[in-house]
Amino acid sequence: MNRPILLSPPHLGIQELEFVKEAFETNWIAPVGPHIEAFEREFCEIVGARHAAAVSSGTAALHLALQLLGVERGDEVFCSTFTFVATANPILYQGATPVFIDSDRSSWNMDPALLAEALADRAKRGKLPKAVVLVHLYGQSADIDPIRSTCAQYEVPLVEDAAEALGASYKGKSPGNFGKLGIFSFNGNKIITTSGGGMLVTEDESLAAQARYLATQARDPAPHYQHSQVGYNYRLSNVLAGIGRGQLQVLADRVAARRHNFKMYRDALQHLPGIDFMPEASFGISTRWLSCITLDPDRSGLNPEQLRLALAAEQIESRPVWKPLHLQPVFKDCEVIGGRVAADLFTRGLCLPSGSSLTQTDRNRIVATIQRQFQMASVE
Repeated sequence: MNRPILLSPPHLGIQELEFVKEAFETNWIAPVGPHIEAFEREFCEIVGARHAAAVSSGTAALHLALQLLGVERGDEVFCSTFTFVATANPILYQGATPVFIDSDRSSWNMDPALLAEALADRAKRGKLPKAVVLVHLYGQSADIDPIRSTCAQYEVPLVEDAAEALGASYKGKSPGNFGKLGIFSFNGNKIITTSGGGMLVTEDESLAAQARYLATQARDPAPHYQHSQVGYNYRLSNVLAGIGRGQLQVLADRVAARRHNFKMYRDALQHLPGIDFMPEASFGISTRWLSCITLDPDRSGLNPEQLRLALAAEQIESRPVWKPLHLQPVFKDCEVIGGRVAADLFTRGLCLPSGSSLTQTDRNRIVATIQRQFQMASVE
C-alpha cells in the first residue's frame, strides 16, 4: 500500500533539536527565556523588521495587532475575503465588524482598486474603518504599494497578515514590513514551524513592547502580581522558540524546495486541457507555500472535487482553496465589496501537496494520478 502524501507536513532538521536540548539542559522551559529573545532578533534580521514579539500563534499576533490599534465594538475593519477564517476571527474578538474585500486575478490577493473605491465611499459617509487587514495568500505578496498609499490617504492603519508568506518578497522586501503592524505564523503546516507559534513585527518599538506586555497577562512592573489592563496568555514558549531558531536557518532551502515542487507540477501538467496555475505577480517572488491550480470543468471534464477524491483514493492529500469569508455561515451578515473573483477561485481551485520534504518519487506519483484522471475524463 502506498504511504500517505500529506498536503504540507512539518519538515524538521537537526539544529532544531540542539536548541531544544539547550532549553532542557538550562531548564528554560518556562514561557520566557533566551531562545525567545534570540528568535525575535534573528527573525528581524531575516525579514528586515525593526522589532518583533514572539507569540503563541499567528491568530494571537493578529488579535494583539488589532488591540494595539484600538479596534473595539462598533468599529469596522476591512479585510481580505479570500483567506483562512483566522484572519477575521480576531476582528470579532474585539467586537468589531469585518467588511470583506475581493481579490484581483493577478495575485489572488486584495484588489487595490476595490479597496480604494470602498475607502472613498466610507470617507464620504464619514465612516472610515478602524484598520485594513491585508492578507498575503499562499506564499505570494499582495500589491502593497497602492494599498498602502490608499490607506495613508485616509489615515487608516494597515495590518499585514503574512502568515502564509514568510520568505516571499515584494519589490525586494519582505511582506509584513509595509504596514503599521505585520504578523506571521509558524503553525505546523507553514513553510517553517515551531509546532504552534506566531510573530508580530513593527517599526514602532513601543508597539512591540506593548504587544509583549499584553501577551504576558499585562503584568505591571511590581514585585507582586498587579494588572492594570486585561492581558492574554499569548507568549511563545522558550522551547518552541528554540525550534523556530533552527527552522530559520533552513528557510531559504524550504522556499527553494516549494518553488521546485511548483515548477515540477507546472512543467508536467500545464499541457492538460482546462488546468491553470496560481500566477506569480510581476512585483515579487512567491514562496509557493502551497501549489494551487484551477480547473475548468468544461475543458478538462473534471472538477476540483472529483480530482481531490481521486487523489485521496491514492493516499494523496489535496485540499480546496480557501472558501471566501463572505460565503462562510459565521459571516453571513457581513458586507462584501465585490466577491465574484474569490468565489470563482473557490469553485475552481485546488491545492496540491506542497511540502518541502516531497521526493521526486512523491511528485511522480501525484503527477501520474492527475494525468490518469485527465485521460479517463477525456474518454468519457
